[in-house]
Amino acid sequence: MSPTAARITAVDTHDIRFPTSRELDGSDAMNPDPDYSAAYVVLRTDAADGIEGHGFSFTIGRGNDVQVAAIDALRAHVVGRSVDALCADPGTLFRDLIGDSQLRWLGPEKGVMHMAIGAVVNAVWDLAAKRAAKPLWQFLADAEPAWLVDQIDFRYITDALTPEEALELLRRGRRGAAERAARLREKGFPAYTTSPGWLGYDDEKLTRLATQAVADGFTQIKLKVGADLADDTRRCRVARSAVGPGIRIAIDANQRWNVAEAITWTKALAEFDPYWIEEPTSPDDILGHAAVRRAVAPVKVATGEHVQNRIVFKQLLQAGAIDILQIDAARVGGVNENLAILLLAAKFGVPVCPHAGGVGLCELVQHLSMFDFVALSGTTDDRVIEYVDHLHDHFLDPVVIREGHYTAPAAPGFSATMRPESIARYTYPGGTFWAADLAQQKGEAA
Repeated sequence: MSPTAARITAVDTHDIRFPTSRELDGSDAMNPDPDYSAAYVVLRTDAADGIEGHGFSFTIGRGNDVQVAAIDALRAHVVGRSVDALCADPGTLFRDLIGDSQLRWLGPEKGVMHMAIGAVVNAVWDLAAKRAAKPLWQFLADAEPAWLVDQIDFRYITDALTPEEALELLRRGRRGAAERAARLREKGFPAYTTSPGWLGYDDEKLTRLATQAVADGFTQIKLKVGADLADDTRRCRVARSAVGPGIRIAIDANQRWNVAEAITWTKALAEFDPYWIEEPTSPDDILGHAAVRRAVAPVKVATGEHVQNRIVFKQLLQAGAIDILQIDAARVGGVNENLAILLLAAKFGVPVCPHAGGVGLCELVQHLSMFDFVALSGTTDDRVIEYVDHLHDHFLDPVVIREGHYTAPAAPGFSATMRPESIARYTYPGGTFWAADLAQQKGEAA
């Protein structure tokens, strides 16, 4: 079969869940018992090279089956497409998926269906980068600016960013890109760690992990807050004592507060010099974030991991509601939409510090920040990628942290490929771990 005849032959899905709630990993004020999970998708082809595209949506347990069903609903749009055509222009599929009127009704461009679109679109980009024999960050950085602009849906955002402005930003961003790529490969991209700060950890574990983070070269940590002010005050005091005055401490309320409560609570914790307050209120409340930002300065306001699409990000920027923009690699409609969001942030001069607290999110989002540094913003000033230290061993190309920095991936693709043995073990409910666990629970209940 000639390469031009190769087609997508299958969209395989897997409901993969990890029992992280049992050690309180990932616990916060809004999500006390998360089981980090992936609605996982594999694009298979009949091409002679045998290369597959891998992607996923991140969830936290129950409901992952709903997310898998949403991905399954997109299968008919993907199977049968030309591999060459798809990899040459992922934007065609992105537009078709968000344009399916009957599925769009469930959003539009938000929620479970939009996350499913992101999983499939990211799998296409993984396939395209693998076929080009480049890590995704380099694949994007090497792409022609006009081609990248064509990948973006500018509908609803031209009042803030036009295609012409985007093209100019990308052309300007390419100047010096080779030197920045070399610097990235040498030094990596700055990271911060949330690993010490999960709400369920006791003070001893918080102190131990915060101290270790500084020893490992991190210059910023993050604490979950928002359940109890007295408890937050104590934990912030413990953390500040552990890391000293020269390390940034971000705090994250995970949408727990009303606007007035967010202002009062953040001011109460200001004595510990928090760098930012993250998700102080509903991610949909643009004017609420703006009010919080005005009231709590100089503490910065950060949000984005639950922002549903480029349109909401546009409004957050237009309203002057945030100091830090936090993209998520799997929440919106994949790489195409995240390109739009990165360009919006560049237009407004707001630094991007991605969310990566979840299975596989570190692996994915590092590529987007590295592209932004090399070929768009051109800087790492006040830019850090979140890092959590669990579940990386389930991926074939896991993140590598050295001296508080993400090491630039060298393997082709989006770093999304999960180990087959992990899929076999943690697929729910029939994987070997869950089958044994559920049988044990059934036996104990008998």
